[in-house]
Amino acid sequence: MEPVYLFNLIERQRSWLSARQVLVAQNVANANTAGYRAVDVAPFSKVLDHSVLQMSGTNGLHMQTSASDPRSVSARQEASWETTHSGNSISLEQEMIKAGDIREAYSLDTNIMKAFHGMWLMSVKG
Repeated sequence: MEPVYLFNLIERQRSWLSARQVLVAQNVANANTAGYRAVDVAPFSKVLDHSVLQMSGTNGLHMQTSASDPRSVSARQEASWETTHSGNSISLEQEMIKAGDIREAYSLDTNIMKAFHGMWLMSVKG
């Protein structure tokens, strides 16, 4: 039995969301630290661009994709809405919006997984 790609995709996005949540929490914790610059991870679409999904081909002339490992998530500095006199670039409103986006994406992943699991069980039961 082949592994289900949807489960792998959801697990990959959950790992990305966890890494992003860590950085959002770090930004909020350093909101009053002088000179601290806000950081965030690269968008999930970039992780998908470097996915290790192997396409199968029925002909040897089909194009092949290069497989690179997207497991390492790197932080990057981001443009903030404001910079204080101390050089701090944290906007708490912006960080709370990101935290809400993370929660919504995680909830969507969970609901998709529940629905797919339910359909899978119904097909197995007959």
